[in-house]
Amino acid sequence: MGIYMDMPKVRPVVKRATSWQLDHLDPVLVTICIALLSLGLVMVASASVGVAERNFSNPFYYFQRQLVFVVIGLVAAALVYRVRLVQWEKSGVALLGFALFLLVLVLIPGVGKTVNGSTRWISMGIINLQVSEVVKLFLLIYVAGYLVRHGEEVRTSLKGFIKPMLMVGLAGLLLLLEPDFGSTVVIMGTVLAMTFLGGVRFVQFISFMILFGSCALMLVISSPYRLERLTSFMNPWADPFDTGFQLTQSLIAIGTGGWWGTGLGGSVQKLFYLPESHTDFLFAVLSEEFGFVGVCLVILLYTLLFFRIFKIGLQAEKVGNRFAAYLAYGIGVWLALQAVINMGVNMGLMPTKGLTLPLMSYGGSSLLVCCMAIGLLLRIHCECGEFSRQAVDRKTHRRKAVTAGGAV
Repeated sequence: MGIYMDMPKVRPVVKRATSWQLDHLDPVLVTICIALLSLGLVMVASASVGVAERNFSNPFYYFQRQLVFVVIGLVAAALVYRVRLVQWEKSGVALLGFALFLLVLVLIPGVGKTVNGSTRWISMGIINLQVSEVVKLFLLIYVAGYLVRHGEEVRTSLKGFIKPMLMVGLAGLLLLLEPDFGSTVVIMGTVLAMTFLGGVRFVQFISFMILFGSCALMLVISSPYRLERLTSFMNPWADPFDTGFQLTQSLIAIGTGGWWGTGLGGSVQKLFYLPESHTDFLFAVLSEEFGFVGVCLVILLYTLLFFRIFKIGLQAEKVGNRFAAYLAYGIGVWLALQAVINMGVNMGLMPTKGLTLPLMSYGGSSLLVCCMAIGLLLRIHCECGEFSRQAVDRKTHRRKAVTAGGAV
C-alpha cells in the first residue's frame, strides 16, 4: 500500500513562497541539524588533529576546512530554500541527465581523481567534488517527479515500475565502475523504498529486491577486492594487521570508550592507528571519547531527524503535494540508511563501505549535498505549512461569515 491512496488531488497554491519566511522554518529540524553539524565540527577537530599536524603542520587544518564547508553548505541550503518546489519538479529529467553526465565525466582519464584505487572525484580547485553525493540527491528528485507523473502506471503495470529502475540501474552501473559499491546500495535501497511508498505492487517490489540482492552477492563473490572485505568483516581478528586492520582498530576504539569515554581529545586510536578517523570512522573516535552515552546521543539525533523528516512528508501528503511527500520520504530514507550503514561498519556489523556519516564526517561534497537536502525539506515544510495556514484562514473566514449572517 502506498501513500497515494489518502492524498487529495488538489495542488497547493503558495502565494508567498518566494520570500525568506524565516518564521516558517521548522524549528525542530533546524535544531537537530545544527546539533549534528556542531558535534561533527568538534569531532572532526579532535579526530584529525594528529594527521593534520603530520601532513600540514597545522593541527586544525581539517577543522578549518570543515568549518568553511559548513558555511558554504548553509549558504547552499538557504539558496535551495528560496526555490519553489514546482521548479525542482520540472527540472527532474534535466537533473537526471546532469547526474549521468557527471558519472561518465568522472570516469574519463585525466578528469576523474583517483584516491585509494577509486575514481570518485572531480577536482574543482579548493574542493574535490564527489560525484556520487550529487547523484544521490538528483536521482531522488527525478524519481519523486516520475512517481507523480506516472504514478498510475507504476501502480498498475510492470513497465511503469521498470522504467525508473532502468535509469537508476544505469547510474548504479556507472557508480560500480568507479568503484563505489556503498553509494550504489544506498541509492538502490532509497529508490526502492520510494517506489514502495508510491504504491508499486508488492510482488514486483519483492521480486526486484531479490534480484538486486542476488546481483549484489554476485558482484561481491566475483570481485576479489569485495570478497576480501566481506571475509575480513566476518572475522577481522584473523588478519588484524592487514585486511582486518581498520575494523579491529575501530572495535578497539569503541571498546576503550566504555560508558563515559576517555574525554574530548583523549582518543588514542586516532593517533595514526585508525585510518580515515575523521571521515569514514569518525563514529569510532566519538565512541572512544564520549563512550556509550555519546553513541546513544548520536543515535538519538539521527532517529529524531528521520522521524521529523517523515513528519514533514506526512504534512505534504496531507495537503496533496505528492512530489514533496515522495521527496521528503526519499531524503529521510537516504540519510537514515547512510547513517545506519556508517555506524554499522564502525561497529563491525557490516562490511566496510566507504560511506560518511551525514552532516558530521569530514568532506565538502557530502556536507554540501546534505545541507541542500535539508534546504529542500525546509522548503517543503514552508510551502505545505503555508497551504495549511491558507486553508485554516479560509475556514475561519467562512465561519465568521456564517456567524455574522446568522446574527443579522
